[in-house]
Amino acid sequence: MPTHENQFCRRTRREFLWDTGGGFTGLALTGLLSADSFFASQAQAADGFVNPLAAKKPPLPAKAKSVIFLFMYGGPSHVDTFDHKPKLYALDGKTIDVKTFGRGGKRNQGRVVGPKWKFKQYGQCGKQVSDLFPHLATCVDDIGFIHSMTADSPIHGSAMLQMNTGKILSGSPCLGSWVNYGLGSVSENLPGFAVMLDPTGGPISGAKNWSSGYMPASYEGTVLRSAGEPILDLQAPADTSPTMQRRMLDTLREFNTEHAATRAANSSLAARIASYELAAKMQMHAPEAVDLSKESEATKRLYGLDDPQAEEFGRRCLLARRMVERGVRFIQLYSGGAHNDSNWDAHTDIEKNHNYHCGRTDKPVAGLLKDLKQRGLLDSTLIIWGGEFGRQPTAEYAQGTGRDHNAYGFTMWMAGGGIKGGVSVGQTDELGSAAVEDKFHVKHLHATALTLMGLDPDKLTYFYGGLDQKLVGVEGAKPIKALM
Repeated sequence: MPTHENQFCRRTRREFLWDTGGGFTGLALTGLLSADSFFASQAQAADGFVNPLAAKKPPLPAKAKSVIFLFMYGGPSHVDTFDHKPKLYALDGKTIDVKTFGRGGKRNQGRVVGPKWKFKQYGQCGKQVSDLFPHLATCVDDIGFIHSMTADSPIHGSAMLQMNTGKILSGSPCLGSWVNYGLGSVSENLPGFAVMLDPTGGPISGAKNWSSGYMPASYEGTVLRSAGEPILDLQAPADTSPTMQRRMLDTLREFNTEHAATRAANSSLAARIASYELAAKMQMHAPEAVDLSKESEATKRLYGLDDPQAEEFGRRCLLARRMVERGVRFIQLYSGGAHNDSNWDAHTDIEKNHNYHCGRTDKPVAGLLKDLKQRGLLDSTLIIWGGEFGRQPTAEYAQGTGRDHNAYGFTMWMAGGGIKGGVSVGQTDELGSAAVEDKFHVKHLHATALTLMGLDPDKLTYFYGGLDQKLVGVEGAKPIKALM
């Protein structure tokens, strides 16, 4: 007569818990099942502890080792920056028939707002870029532009969640979490996923945009400050010596490892053990990582640190390069804070808004691309630039030059890390109101990033809620091959 233990061993943990748990109990137990997911096999230490952030070899050939996501929160206007639409100039101020859907709802007519800046051709590829980006325009031969991006929501909160997590509802892991889940972290002394916010505050929905969702907390983003203490609450109390702290960590690890040994592959517990060790290492290494004093004056000027308008974002771009050098897998920088006057959400005055935000970011982003390239890091670092959506060619209000949200068609770009430079894919209509050629969805952008990192977007899964969850959705998505 077989024992219960032998009966259990004939089945996987997933089958046993799912079949016997059922209902709400089954859902509660799904957090224990992640070890049966596609990337569950990890190297174990001698004491049986599994580090969830241990570096793993990519299952596919990888072009990129790290990602820097430059998030322009609020929605930059594609028709005023990189998507040249000559017809809009002549239509300025005229009311025309055009279907739009934004914060103001669905409309069939609108007053055209002509672009307020001129466009010029740059680079060997002859790419048209507006006068808003004179420095970045010199890098177009290294950039692949996507002019036909689409998203499911024209509302900031849900659109931001989709751009970060692939879903318009909260609770899912973001792109940075998926990358660290699939590949682990090369750095043993810094978080695998770092986030640097705008000094005016975080974006709408806050930490949901860098959350690990239903994955263990070890995969969520760590907010890193560009000045002062790099990570809040990281330092030990003043009366705690390094020897005391080491003894405490060793004791905690001993107790936790003993506790974990009686529980089959509890990834949350393993993540908790790893977090204590990582925090101790960050106490020593994080301050050095954000110390720019050893950077040359020429490098600081390249990022715009001598320009009062560009200095703050330039400092964060320079820190992003330093994070890449130290093996951080995914870095996200936000341009734009919580309030409308501090982000790219130009509902009333497109000139004032975009002059300010492009002035803050143009030189730093160009400096980042040039610096990575001259150091031989651009080929292994994937840069993503864009917001949660674009903006309409028509005015939102009866007066003014503001533009409403546009998720029907907008521009994002990628560079480095296996991206073919000097190319543009997709196209919006002659007004820039909607994508009409080679439409790409947010999930195609995510699939491209994962593929370049050596991950198969259709096989990178995490079991949760009774499903093998994927960043690109159950239906899957193919990468944008024309960019690769």
